[in-house]
Parts: sequence; structure tokens; C-alpha cells
Amino acid sequence: MKRLAFASSVLLAAASPLPLVAQEAAPQEQVEAIDTGTGAQMAPIPGWMRDARDGILVFTAPEGDATAAVLGVDEAENGEAAVAAAWARLDPGFDREVLIAQEPPARDGWDQITVVNYKTSPEEKLAVQGVALRKGDTWTVVLINGALATIAKRGAQINQAFGSLRPTDYERESFAGRDAHQLTPERIAELTDYVTRAMEGLEIPGVGLALVQDNRIVWEGGLGTTGSAGAQPVDENTSFMVASNTKGMATLLLATLVDDGKLGWDQKVTDVYPEFRLGSAETTDSVRVEHLICACTGLPRKDMQWVMNTSRETPASDTFVQLAATEPTSGFGEVFQYNNLMASAAGYIGGHLLYPDMEIGAAFDRAMDERIFEPLGMERTTFDYAAAMDDNWARPHARGFSGEVQAAPMDWNYMVYPYRPAGGAWSTAHDMALYALNELREGTLEDGTDLVSAGNLLKRRERYVATGEDSWYGMGLMESANLGKSIYMHGGSLIGFKSNFWFIPEDGVAAVLLTNSDTGQGLLGLFQRKLLEVLYDGNKEAEESLAAAVSLGAEAREKAREGIVEKGDPETLAALASRYVSPELGPLSISREDDTYYATLTSGKSAIGTKANDDGTDSIIMMTPGFFGFPFVIGEQDGRRTLKLLDAQHEYVFVEETG
Repeated sequence: MKRLAFASSVLLAAASPLPLVAQEAAPQEQVEAIDTGTGAQMAPIPGWMRDARDGILVFTAPEGDATAAVLGVDEAENGEAAVAAAWARLDPGFDREVLIAQEPPARDGWDQITVVNYKTSPEEKLAVQGVALRKGDTWTVVLINGALATIAKRGAQINQAFGSLRPTDYERESFAGRDAHQLTPERIAELTDYVTRAMEGLEIPGVGLALVQDNRIVWEGGLGTTGSAGAQPVDENTSFMVASNTKGMATLLLATLVDDGKLGWDQKVTDVYPEFRLGSAETTDSVRVEHLICACTGLPRKDMQWVMNTSRETPASDTFVQLAATEPTSGFGEVFQYNNLMASAAGYIGGHLLYPDMEIGAAFDRAMDERIFEPLGMERTTFDYAAAMDDNWARPHARGFSGEVQAAPMDWNYMVYPYRPAGGAWSTAHDMALYALNELREGTLEDGTDLVSAGNLLKRRERYVATGEDSWYGMGLMESANLGKSIYMHGGSLIGFKSNFWFIPEDGVAAVLLTNSDTGQGLLGLFQRKLLEVLYDGNKEAEESLAAAVSLGAEAREKAREGIVEKGDPETLAALASRYVSPELGPLSISREDDTYYATLTSGKSAIGTKANDDGTDSIIMMTPGFFGFPFVIGEQDGRRTLKLLDAQHEYVFVEETG
């Protein structure tokens, strides 16, 4: 589950769809910082109402069901006490129990930071959090309280504002004007040694790594192994699933088609693919080609349908079936909302324009091979699972109930195949380095010919929607400029595979990091920081952040296991129906094998445990590594047993199947 920087873990609730409000994404304007009255400044939350109440700065979301308050606390024994004092001022009746309080490393001029998350029950669908930041003897406290759906939808706006919250006299670190150091053997060793230590602390079996500078790959290879006992060492040619890194590759295909005059970025999607539909005619008519993958159209994440209800026979055309039933939940260009189905449609439309007589999945595969992978020399990059897993490939790993990293089921990762332009590619450190080199060369191949024009390659980096302070989403690429350098990147996440690549055009530097464990997610940001420290003599933060990631992660895992019965409460499990069905997510069956109960969905199978919720309900909990902690709330509807799954802005109900 994705965590927001200033909001508790986002799982989901429904929201009323809103129409698109414009033909083009709203321009990203710079806003002036405001004084919080606590000795700190911040940018206001875009689009939220703001007012002051007795020395408390309160922001209210447009929906009216979420607030973010900022206030000062002068005397407090520690951060948790400061947060408690702040709640007492804002809401004297506030009495929620603390779920967990943690102190990440202090950054951005603060002397101490404490993050407090509070217990909520599933049916409340709430996010409640307090963050205390100390400078000297004064605490600046942020209090978040609101509907999960709104916090999920507006998380980028929240991060955009509170990511800028700093003491008034603080001068930000900046690498502007600095030249990157050469990646000498000594500096490369500093990076690989750091990754090795991080792998040990985060329990990552294997890493594929590549570094690019001065128009060439200066280092590539592997660290660790492809799996557990008896596995082979990872090298630069080991195949990993690179997941959403596929998105930028698919937009590169579209860029070549714009060069050829086969489509225009500003064309209506229905002009180039008449079958394209969203939930209404108005919405459909508003979408241009460039908006398919800008995460700016207001369409929310809608992943559960393909995560839970995809078989190996699901056709690529299912992308368009699902999109036809999807409407925006925010205004056009208003907020960053990541939608995999739109990215999938982008790639498939590109393949169809080249090979209209082929099945759209096969057309896309062929187009990517011929237009992107082969010209770039990406010989081991493919959408063919069997070919990728034939020899030198990394096995997926994740944590389960015990907390130990173990093998994760590969079967679940077939769920992305019907939607593969959004995240189905397999690649290697070597091939991804070639892909990064193409970005640095702005589409010019090593022999001097052009894969794509610079103009259309660079169009993919346009700032379509803000994702945080000085950071934006383009077309399958993200940009961060908060340290004085424009750093472009994208990540990828599937069960047991986490990856990222970065490139800094100003200095001709790029890096690739591929991992074969869900715990690799923690390494991605750590490596980015370490790379910048090595390149630009940045403040030494990476080592402290690594130590904190290991210790705080262990503490959070222990807390997450509380209340979960690994094999399940016998009475609760015995009361379940044997088969349920959801209109969107398909069938779910419950079975027992020896002393273990299982839930089987179209996409895969997982052992289950149970948890008693604070509101008196019970949940079944998926126990399989990679899905551990995934809850389904047990209930009843019209006399039939139900299982409810909450997802970002949706609620899915599995109802007992009778007869």
C-alpha cells in the first residue's frame, strides 16, 4: 500500500464523480509561502479553503470532509505530547488511541520530527494523523483528519504544501550550479558498498545496478542473488519485472508515431481510436492523446479489478471495457491521480495505429520490439514471460506474517499482462541503462541516427500536474527539482519487484536500480539520496536514513501484526460462506487444506488469517507474501454473507453466492 508523506496509509472509500472541467490541464503556478504563525512557512494547499481560528491555521478540502490544521505548541515533553496538546486545542473532544508514534530523521531545518498515526476502524474510512516538528523549544504541529477517499485523491496537494513546511530562517540545500563529480572507481565503490549494506538491512536478495555518465555506461552488474538457497548471482543481464517503468517506454513509442504523423499529442483520442470510451460522452470527448498517461485527467486508481479479477486468458481489450465504466473523481488538471488503465490504453492505441489488423496486445508487443527495444539494443527486454524466465531471472520476494523475507508467488504477477503497457515489461540493468542513455541523448542513437525527434521525446517531460513540492508528473516520467537540479525518474512496483531509474540531463548522469523484493521499495529513495551525495557533495543523510528505515520498519511491522491471528479464529472462519462473487472483482472462494484456510480469486490464491476490528467487525487477512495484511471486512447484506474490500476511492462487495 502506498503511504502519503502527511497522511496515514491510504486504502479507500467511494467519492462522487465530477465532470472534467477543462480541455487542458491547469498550468502549474508557483505560489508564495505563507506564515503559519509558528515560526515556520509553507505553501498553502492548492484549492483548499483556508482560515485562521484562534491562532490555528485550518485548511479544508473542497469536498468539506477533510481538514489539515497547523498550530504551534510552545512547551511539550516530546513530539507525541506536542501532538496531543495540539489536538486538545483544535478539538477538545478528540480521544483516539495512538496506533504508532515514530521519529524519522529530522530534515529541512527541523531539530526533531515525530509522526503519530491513530487507530481507525475499517468502516470509518478515515485518515487521522499528527506530525510534530520541533525547532528549538517550539513545536509546529500538523493535524490531518478526514475521509480516506479525499486524502487519497488529494494526497499530492497535501504533500505539495506540507513538503514545503520549514522554519522561516532555513536555507534549503541546493545543488544548482554544481558540476557532477566523475563516477570514479572510488565513488562507484561508495555507491555499491552502500547498496550492499542496504540490502542486508532491508533483506533484499538481489539488485541489478547500472550507472551512466559521459555518454556511456560506466558501471553495470549485480549484487546478491536471484533468489534464496542455491540461486545464481545477479548480473547486468538478469531479468527483473520493471513494472511501471514500462509507461515511459510506451510514451516513447507514441513519440515516434507523432514524428511519423500518425497521431498528434493534442488529437482527441477518439479521432485515432474511435472505440475509446470513458464513463460519459463529455468525459470521452475531453481526452487528448497526451492526457492518456499524464495522471492529470481526474481518473482515480482503479487497480483492484485487474489485481483481483485477471486470468491468463483475459484479453488486452479488457483495458477499454474497464475504462468505459470509469469516471473522474476530480477536475481535469486539478490533482495528480495515477491510473494504470489509461496508460495501458495509450500503449495499445499506439500499437494499433501501426498494425491495425493484429490483436491489440500482439500489435503493441511487435511495435515495441521494432520501434523501441531493437533500435536501442535492449535485447533482453520483453513482454514474453516465458522468455524472460527461461534462464537468468530474479525471483520475487516479500514479507509475510512472520516478518521474514521469503519467496513470493510469481502467479499473481500475471495479472498485469493484459494491461502490460502500464507495467508488464521485463528488463535488465544493462538494457535499462541503454534506455536511460536514449533519454540523455534526446533520442539520438549511438550511430548518430534518430530514434525519435528531440522535441517529441522532451514532450514526455512536460509538467502536467504537481505531485509534491517542486515535483511533477509528465507522460510516464516524473521530475523533481527541489534540490536545484531537474532529476527525471520513474519507478515500478509489482509483487516482489521494485525498481527505479533516474537521469539528470544537465550533467549527463543516469542510474538504474532493480530489486527482487518488496523490501526494495525502501532502497529506492535511499539510493537516490546517496547518489546525489556522491555526485554533488550533498549533506550526509543517506546513512542515517538507512539506519532509520531498518529500525522504524521493524517497529511498524511488529505493530501491523498486532491482532492478526495467523491461522485465523476458527469460529470466524467456520462462519464464512464457501463462495462469494463481486460484480467488478469476480468470484472469491474459501477453502480449507489441513489447518489452513485459503481465499482464491481469479488472479491467484492466498492463505488467510483473521483480525477483530475495533468497531466490532472482523476481517479476513491475506497472509501470502506480497499481499500480507490485505483485509476483507466480514459482513451481511440482505440476509447474505459478504466480504468487503476498500480501495482508494472504491468499495467492492463480494456477496455470498447461493443456489
